[in-house]
Amino acid sequence: MITQQRTIGKPVSDSGTGLHTGNKVTITFWPAEPNTGIRFVRTDIENCPEIQADIDHVVDNSRDTTIGIGDVRIRQVEHVLAALYGMEIDNVRVEVDSNEPPVGDGSAMPFVKILQEAGIVEQDAERQYLEIDETITYTDPENGIDMVVFPSDELRITFMVDYKNPALGTQYTSMYSLSDEFVTDYAPTRTFCFLTEVEMLHDKGLIQGGNLDNAVVIVDREVSTEEMAGLTKRFGLKGEVSVGHHGEILGNKELRFANEPVRHKTLDLIGDLALLGVPLKAHVMAARSGHAAHVELVKKIRQLYQKKKLTSKYQKKPTKRGVIFDSEAIARILPHRYPFLLVDRIIELDPGTRVVGLKNVTMNEPFFPGHFPDHPVMPGVLQLECMAQAGAVLLLNSLEDPESKIAYFMTIDKVRFRKPVVPGDQLILDITLLRQRASSCKMACKAFVDDELVCESELMCAIVDRE
Repeated sequence: MITQQRTIGKPVSDSGTGLHTGNKVTITFWPAEPNTGIRFVRTDIENCPEIQADIDHVVDNSRDTTIGIGDVRIRQVEHVLAALYGMEIDNVRVEVDSNEPPVGDGSAMPFVKILQEAGIVEQDAERQYLEIDETITYTDPENGIDMVVFPSDELRITFMVDYKNPALGTQYTSMYSLSDEFVTDYAPTRTFCFLTEVEMLHDKGLIQGGNLDNAVVIVDREVSTEEMAGLTKRFGLKGEVSVGHHGEILGNKELRFANEPVRHKTLDLIGDLALLGVPLKAHVMAARSGHAAHVELVKKIRQLYQKKKLTSKYQKKPTKRGVIFDSEAIARILPHRYPFLLVDRIIELDPGTRVVGLKNVTMNEPFFPGHFPDHPVMPGVLQLECMAQAGAVLLLNSLEDPESKIAYFMTIDKVRFRKPVVPGDQLILDITLLRQRASSCKMACKAFVDDELVCESELMCAIVDRE
């Protein structure tokens, strides 16, 4: 297992044609400092904007993986990312002078070859892995997609495709070791599509740089000699292209592997997993998935990664099962102190999305003697304060330096007190982030006692620097 971060030894370049635009494009890989990650740079645009290759910058995943920032886009980055991830390279700058890398032969192998030419250099920084310790699932019943992530000591992938189209049918592959199998068994696999898809994509102005040298085209309908002549002219194919029959490869091209299509789907998945921004230790099982499903799965894995980072930062000792942050960790997160630190535990956390906290209401609370004598009831304003304190945990992963910030109430809306909260109750605080900006956030808040709603509200807070 690699223990140090890695980059390349020298700049290397390759030139070719973009698959969709047909534009001439040059790609250059540059060494980068530790913890840089993978960054794409558009050198054909003024000021050469940079785009971090991570899940936060994915702007389209319909036919390929496109990343962007503002109006700047780079599409079909998955093969470049797969080459870098498969060769276990952590830090590199990728310069392109168009909106997509060169397609090469439709595989990741051209990128692998020039990266091998550049050489790999270990850096003076430890390589951090995301180790999966719980099962993560993603399913899309409408499209028959299922994905499951299990714990594993290294990245393993099992992939199955089961197209209704008999031209391809069912295929299966399993990669047990990224370092041993990627370059030889997966990097050379080419992108594939059905003939009917090719025609549809071309009609939409896409795949202008596509040809039989950079894609495997599977014939999914009978093609006559006359039609083949028309297709040859339409796509600018050179020479005589033989008529393919149903289930054959157009032009009688040979597959590099008997199951090359499903291996290429695995290659795409590896490239999309690179969007995590951290190497993964897990066994990923995928059935009939594509870029859109991969991105959704990466988002779920990324939430786990963010939770692990927050836990390791604030929770300094092991906790009981079902506890994310104990009272000591909460004191590290929040500026409040006795008698106004009102949250005892955080028991669920989806960073940037939802948090569930717990407040044990005891007779020893300092407000009960005055609210009210002989009839203790927790003040409603303090229930709202409990919600706000639990909600502050949601901001941890989105603020650059959360310890230097503090939140002030701006508005409190839609408040409903459903039932009195009394000594002996345990408040469960369920907070969902509705909207966040650099200087404010809005949260939907609910508080329960014994599964019964006792209070709800919408809170808006201003985020300011601590003095």
